[in-house]
Amino acid sequence: MKLKLATRTKDGIFVVDCSGRIVFGEESSLLRDTVKKALSNNNRVVLNLGEVNYIDSGGLGTLVALRTSAQNAGGTIKLTSLTKHVSDLLQITKLLTVFDVYNSEAEAVESFRKAA
Repeated sequence: MKLKLATRTKDGIFVVDCSGRIVFGEESSLLRDTVKKALSNNNRVVLNLGEVNYIDSGGLGTLVALRTSAQNAGGTIKLTSLTKHVSDLLQITKLLTVFDVYNSEAEAVESFRKAA
């Protein structure tokens, strides 16, 4: 299933709902372009990965690159609603220690408020 993105703002936080696969190629480019464009206006981003069923190494690289881009812009990217597959993958690759991960979108959004 191809990656589909829906974007919205919730309490001043840019939220990207991802559905499908985050893989090298078109999908990773779409996610990267969407988030980088958002970072120019809002450096607080939540990626909702609740509907993502597969991520390959290119997708993981994109997530790491986006985290770096957000940090360079003085912001943060937080992940939420990980599926078991995505959670296991991030744990195996030790990327769970790199990202701020939350069980729900509400928790991720609230964490920005607490940090402010």
